[in-house]
Amino acid sequence: MLHTPHPPTPRPRAWSRRRLRAAALLASAVSVCLVAASAPPTPLGVGDRLFPHLGNPGYDVAAYDLSFTYSGSNSEPLKAVTIIDARTTADLERVNLDFAHGKVDSVEVDGEPAGFATAGEDLVVTPEDALDEGEWTRITVRHSSDPVYPEDRQGGWVRTADGLAMANQADVAHLVFPCNDHPSDKARFTFRVTAPDGLTAVANGLPTGVDPTGGTTTWTYRTEHPMATELAQVSIGRSTVLHRTGPHGLPVRDVVPTKHRAALEPWLKKTPDQIAWMEDKVGRYPFETYGLLMADATTGFELETQTLSLFERELFTEPAYPAWYVESIMVHELAHQWFGNSVSPGTWSDLWLNEGHATWYEALYAEETADKPMAARMKAAYGASDRWRTAGGPPAAPKPPKNGSKTGIFRSNVYDGAALVLYALRQEIGRPAFERVERAWVTRHRDGTASTADFVRLASEISGRELGDFFQAWLYGEKTPPMPGHPDWKPTATDRAPAAATGKTHGE
Repeated sequence: MLHTPHPPTPRPRAWSRRRLRAAALLASAVSVCLVAASAPPTPLGVGDRLFPHLGNPGYDVAAYDLSFTYSGSNSEPLKAVTIIDARTTADLERVNLDFAHGKVDSVEVDGEPAGFATAGEDLVVTPEDALDEGEWTRITVRHSSDPVYPEDRQGGWVRTADGLAMANQADVAHLVFPCNDHPSDKARFTFRVTAPDGLTAVANGLPTGVDPTGGTTTWTYRTEHPMATELAQVSIGRSTVLHRTGPHGLPVRDVVPTKHRAALEPWLKKTPDQIAWMEDKVGRYPFETYGLLMADATTGFELETQTLSLFERELFTEPAYPAWYVESIMVHELAHQWFGNSVSPGTWSDLWLNEGHATWYEALYAEETADKPMAARMKAAYGASDRWRTAGGPPAAPKPPKNGSKTGIFRSNVYDGAALVLYALRQEIGRPAFERVERAWVTRHRDGTASTADFVRLASEISGRELGDFFQAWLYGEKTPPMPGHPDWKPTATDRAPAAATGKTHGE
């Protein structure tokens, strides 16, 4: 689904709208409305195979305007206002939003008070006047945003040593703010973060205002490109924002704990060259800025939040990690800006397109800059692939997460197991055709969403071959097919994990 352009400011719907209808039709409509309104609110979803209750039908979000007021304590709820501009795609008596961790104070629809109730992890909004298909609407929710979570429901806000950051992948943006929490509905974002003086707030996109007022400062950021909710990022802390220039004058900004600035600088200065390396492989960087957010927190992962990737500071200060390994992980999250962010998955079963590509360029960078052969890593992955498929499902048909764990779908089958599919494709169609596929993929679907079927069609078109059977076996087979060009590669009895394939270092 392509992003709908910014809507005009919604106008209050005319009270005379229904009165213009014939009397008989009016009576019928009111009767239906009363029956619908009397039914209890129920949670909905867009039917994602892995997260069936994520997202909601009936509307397409064009823009979010998020306001957070931070008290200075990361154990207290933030005051928040979420404004959603959306266009309806069906007649709606109610609007379901995903929201599951915060207190709702009030809801308005087009400036008029609206009813609201919870159902599962949905906030169900009932406007005073029903919404017609094709109508622009603005929903305003005043609520709290709580950074403290129960042990069995982690994610969303990450509490750092000096403040907060976000980690919303895959299914927890709606623990932070009301939204249509599925990557198929991308939108532009505006962030307004008010924090006590002495703290710095940074978010996705570029800054548009810094307004000090009586002991606090409000920081405003806007994205220039649509973004999935799972990629939203807000950092609040005792941070320094460092600026440098990337290819084509690209603004590169990094957010680091002020006291660790000097120790992190040797790593941060590598980013412009890494961006140039990725551009050489797949084309122009797709967004308005890039940079690293170094969080003073232990998360167990790194994350490709759009334009501002989240990293654990420990990754860069722990001497046990060799330099080539750390740099390849930096490239993994950078590659996601093309694969997963600019081109987002149509469903979460298409996750292999995100993580397989990020792992591919991570490994290719290690091969080209640190003499770590791609073929050796892929051979090790081939040996383990059958076991990965048994444990997690084939790359394009991952098994659902267990116990509702948000990280449950991020298994080896969608990392090195999916990169192995790309290696097989390159072996099958040749390097020149493969590289054309990669460039065409991120060009054709820029700022949109795309599916596994889209990738299969594109690869077939560019290679001039029908690749349906090839992809069926590699993406959906219970067993790993023979590797083209490597008839000697066999499954192995024990797991020899490929280099740089640990769960800790991959973005979710």
